[in-house]
Amino acid sequence: MAVNFADYKNIWVYAEQRNGKLMNVALELIGEGHKLSREISADTKVCAVLVGNEIDHLAAECFEYGADAVYMIQDPVLAQYTTDGYTKALFDAIEEYKPEIVMYGATHIGRDLAPRVAARCNTGLTADCTHLDIDMDGYIQFAEENTTLDTSKVKKDDPKAQGLKMTRPAFGGNLMATIICPNTRPQMSTVRPGVMSKREREVGATGEIINVKVNVTDADIRTKVVEVVKSAKELVSLTDAEIICSGGRGLGGPEGFELIKEFADKVGGVVGSSRACVDNGWIDHSHQVGQTGTTVKPKIYFACGISGAIQHLAGMQTSDIIVAINKDPDAPIFEVADYGIVGDLYKVVPQIIAEWDNAEALADAAK
Repeated sequence: MAVNFADYKNIWVYAEQRNGKLMNVALELIGEGHKLSREISADTKVCAVLVGNEIDHLAAECFEYGADAVYMIQDPVLAQYTTDGYTKALFDAIEEYKPEIVMYGATHIGRDLAPRVAARCNTGLTADCTHLDIDMDGYIQFAEENTTLDTSKVKKDDPKAQGLKMTRPAFGGNLMATIICPNTRPQMSTVRPGVMSKREREVGATGEIINVKVNVTDADIRTKVVEVVKSAKELVSLTDAEIICSGGRGLGGPEGFELIKEFADKVGGVVGSSRACVDNGWIDHSHQVGQTGTTVKPKIYFACGISGAIQHLAGMQTSDIIVAINKDPDAPIFEVADYGIVGDLYKVVPQIIAEWDNAEALADAAK
């Protein structure tokens, strides 16, 4: 069935919330959506979509981070996330208001919800995106700086390529694939947490609130949430951390993470890990940084005993400052590091901790 593109307008961001608190990736996507909307046209809006119950207070935060409008989809039946309930509620809203683009965070919920909504809309979905473009010149610049694509063969005036260009790693991070959706609407993508930047918060910003009629009943939901059980293990929030101290195969064994934990506690950071350590059972998967783990963008990333496989680099190379510690001077990690220390991490890290202690002592004495 032919789609009238003129019927579709604006960018929607599924503003994922849990227990009445916005997920950080929702704010990142609102910022990215704000940038993309201005590339489309001056009257294109970025709209946050809030689904749940008694979540009116979250609209203000969406406005302050760049949303022009907020669609409120509220009902007691939506108080807890369910695949059936949220899929129907969001699909009905899309059918009524017809957004041009819909973006979700590539979280557990986003990865569950997005493909089901896309299937109902009979449109495509690009998963785990790390870069988005509307403007063709901007895309070409990105491709020239980050890929080996021969951009001289890119047809800038190709009408099929005028929409959203969704780029994601493929084949284990060895290729970058750019995917377009030229025949259907809306264009949909899930975006990895930590790869987009939030806008500077504008306290007191306001916008339009649209209350969406909900046509979801208990009969629509086949799976019931009987009880929510929270894990008792230590929670790791890599995406929100400003400092991450990561350990790799160079630690030699699980006991090495005792030193990394001490290091992280000293500098006010959290513990990260390479995939090799997780695969060897040295540390839980929740600490994994990289292609198959968590994408992070801290202010400082300490890579201790990490060689720098491309899958790991894909998850941390946009960190503001990267400090690499490795015995191998030819390790790939040094190619992306801002500061490199060639040496035994079991000698170097204790020295950094000692110097940190000295700096704290001097600061206390100066008071």
